[in-house]
Amino acid sequence: MMAEKVRNLIIIGSGPAGLTAAIYASRALLEPLVIAGRSPGGQLMITSDVENFPGFPESILGPDLMVRMREQAAKFGTDFIDDDVTSVDFHSRPFAISVGNRVLHSRAVIVATGASALWLGIESEKRLMGKGVSGCATCDGAFFRNLPIAVIGGGDSALEEALFLTRFASSVIIVHRRDELRASAIMAKKARENGKISFIWDSVVKEIKGEKNVSGIVIKNVKTGTESSIEVKGVFVAIGHKPNTEIFRGQLPLDEKGYIRLDGGSRTPVEGVFASGDVHDHRYRQAVTAAGWGCVSALDAQHYLEEHPAD
Repeated sequence: MMAEKVRNLIIIGSGPAGLTAAIYASRALLEPLVIAGRSPGGQLMITSDVENFPGFPESILGPDLMVRMREQAAKFGTDFIDDDVTSVDFHSRPFAISVGNRVLHSRAVIVATGASALWLGIESEKRLMGKGVSGCATCDGAFFRNLPIAVIGGGDSALEEALFLTRFASSVIIVHRRDELRASAIMAKKARENGKISFIWDSVVKEIKGEKNVSGIVIKNVKTGTESSIEVKGVFVAIGHKPNTEIFRGQLPLDEKGYIRLDGGSRTPVEGVFASGDVHDHRYRQAVTAAGWGCVSALDAQHYLEEHPAD
């Protein structure tokens, strides 16, 4: 078998961070390879109208935005593999990345694998995704002006979502499986003092009702077993996110939640490996911030490669 050439740059991930990095890197003539995964495009592939990405005043569908970004990267010379990375070796140089039965090598790597929202795991949630079910209040809150909505969760993320959504919704019901919040005291105080927010305790969502759009939820009290229906037009699931970093354990330093630790800019403590987007950014989690990190990581990688020319 003929050995494959050593790449200047491999980008792992094909959401806004990875594709923006590819656009910048390919325009810098680095000839990047994007390992896009078997389900390319990231979280925007399950997003309907995107109204807050600059340049699209009439909004754009999430999948359409990802297609256009990929076409732009390909136009400037980016190569793609639509398969999943199975393992990496960042201890050797050049870096080794396994994809199926292939082992690829690169002088520099950008990790842009993102983070996945945790979901309830019920059929109706999947069926109504983008039709009233969302995991991002900042992205979709404006679609629910003067409508009742539910937020599922009891941590800081859930309360942040709920408080933000009170700007638009007529009312916000927080459904939590316990009898007390997991959120910080200050966040709990803000939520309790907001007149638009109410709480349903000790309860889980059994079903999200609706045909073409969300019309309500069925909840079950975990202590009594009693079920009841509530009319809402939107359901925001805020039970957490999980960074897609399992294959990097032992290769890159991760924090207690599994996010990649950075060492200035997009640089990781492993020289020549960079991280971009939600794989390290657990605070903002927006398409535009991920794209911004994609730009940063591509520029950091370009400077690294210039300072470390190939033998």
